[in-house]
Amino acid sequence: MFYAYLRGLVMFLLWVGNGNAHFHNTDKILDKDENYILVAPHRTFWDPVYMAFAARPKKFIFMAKKELFKNRMFAWWIRMCGAFPIDRENPGQDALRYPINTLKKGNRSLVMFPSGSRHSTDVKGGVAVIAKMAKVKIMPAVYQGPLKFSGLLSGERVDMNFGNAIDISDIKKMNDEGIAEVANRIQAEFDRLDEEAKRLSNGKRVNPLSYLARVPAGLLAIVLVLLTLIFSYIASFIWKPWEKK
Repeated sequence: MFYAYLRGLVMFLLWVGNGNAHFHNTDKILDKDENYILVAPHRTFWDPVYMAFAARPKKFIFMAKKELFKNRMFAWWIRMCGAFPIDRENPGQDALRYPINTLKKGNRSLVMFPSGSRHSTDVKGGVAVIAKMAKVKIMPAVYQGPLKFSGLLSGERVDMNFGNAIDISDIKKMNDEGIAEVANRIQAEFDRLDEEAKRLSNGKRVNPLSYLARVPAGLLAIVLVLLTLIFSYIASFIWKPWEKK
């Protein structure tokens, strides 16, 4: 329940600040009863929120660098959102074991970013291995829009485009050749989705007058954030459901 609340709260904040988000081909997202790996090029801090919001009511787990878990309250937030810590320098077997078990036995899917400077080469190759061992499909998506916070707040258009699910069951072995084939399929779909998103986008910014209508919503958002921070700080000492798993 708290996962859905946080997802909704952050998306509400993004709407208040931007109000110019567009979602394309959401009908291609796999059924909520089927687990999968949702992959995208990591371009901003907020593209995972748009991805998770579009795929709702499906819930996700995602890898996060261990350094993000040093702050008690922030660590509690991201754990409640399904994050699990990974040592990027030495990922170890848990980087594979936990998401594979969750995909096979749980009801949450996995978000991964197989390209970009935020993740090591070990994690990039992990998409193919996890998908193969968990016997799930790979769901590609791309984010196009502002890369800086200033652009987000100024109402630059956001486009979230979803592609065709990638089935890798025909690839027998996840050796170098098998992993390379999966990477090629993912990258080809990323390239296609980027070109499609460019055609769908008109680059139009949101009307500045629309912010006036969102002022009351902004005040409500501030109150909700403050209450959530207070609750999160207290809960971080006593509510740790992941320790029972």
